[in-house]
Amino acid sequence: MTALKWFALALCLVLTACNSQTSTQKTTTSEAENSHSDRMNIVSPDWGNAATLTAMGHAPIATGDVRVWDRWVGSPKLPASITDLGIRYQPNAELIAQLPVDMVIDNYFYEHARNLYGDVPAESVMSAAKGETATWADYTEPTRELGALIDNPKMAEDYIAQSQKDIQLASQQFQQRYPKAKKFAVVQFADANNMRMYVANSLFQPALEQMNRKLVVLGKGNQWGFVPIRMGDLAQLDDETCLLIIDPLSPITRAEIDDSLIWQRLGYGNTRCVGELPPVWIYGGMSSLVSLADNLSEVSLKGGEVL
Repeated sequence: MTALKWFALALCLVLTACNSQTSTQKTTTSEAENSHSDRMNIVSPDWGNAATLTAMGHAPIATGDVRVWDRWVGSPKLPASITDLGIRYQPNAELIAQLPVDMVIDNYFYEHARNLYGDVPAESVMSAAKGETATWADYTEPTRELGALIDNPKMAEDYIAQSQKDIQLASQQFQQRYPKAKKFAVVQFADANNMRMYVANSLFQPALEQMNRKLVVLGKGNQWGFVPIRMGDLAQLDDETCLLIIDPLSPITRAEIDDSLIWQRLGYGNTRCVGELPPVWIYGGMSSLVSLADNLSEVSLKGGEVL
């Protein structure tokens, strides 16, 4: 009898939890419906488009991998009402079926999932270099495409103008703090010895150019805007080039870098300048350029003669 009572109680708790989860999901969907009832409901599995739409003031009602957004994108913050579609490359079909979607904005990387949205129109927008060197226009044009798709080109133009002002302000703030720091190399560690160096066809090129700074590179980039290098390759950089490390950087990798004899001989933080920047979505659009400029205006640089 006692066992039956415990079983009944456990069953009750499970059902209550299930009902609670369902209610939460319905509440989230309802909030999204209410908050976007007077405008086009966009879903974007692509973080670059989702971030720029959010920064423009027309956040999508859903994107993917929301749980790790802060770790890899950071800014802008997503609205609390946004629905997490799960894995961006394989979004949850049941969640999609519950959403009042008017349009999907993705790019070629996500086109395989368009059939999950049924008859909902889908458009591709990609922010990336069109040549060997990324330009400001490579990021303004996709922003204008987003403005046209949401039937609000003025919102896009206003956002582009504001972004340029924000980057110029960040540049002035950085100039006041580090007037002698003019050249930067940008890397992201895969492990303590291997890293990606972001080069001329990455978003760092137009961002630094807008800030009147120079991006220093060690080669021609692949289609993703980076060249793989090893730690010893950093010795090719001159002493006036500050090394910027893009987060995230795991505690284990950080400790291994500190213990590396190569790193110690390179002298970053002592004879050479180094700084660490918060995460920015490296394959993003205009919002990533603004985030990068903001992060650089607040960076703490250590070492070298440029300080």
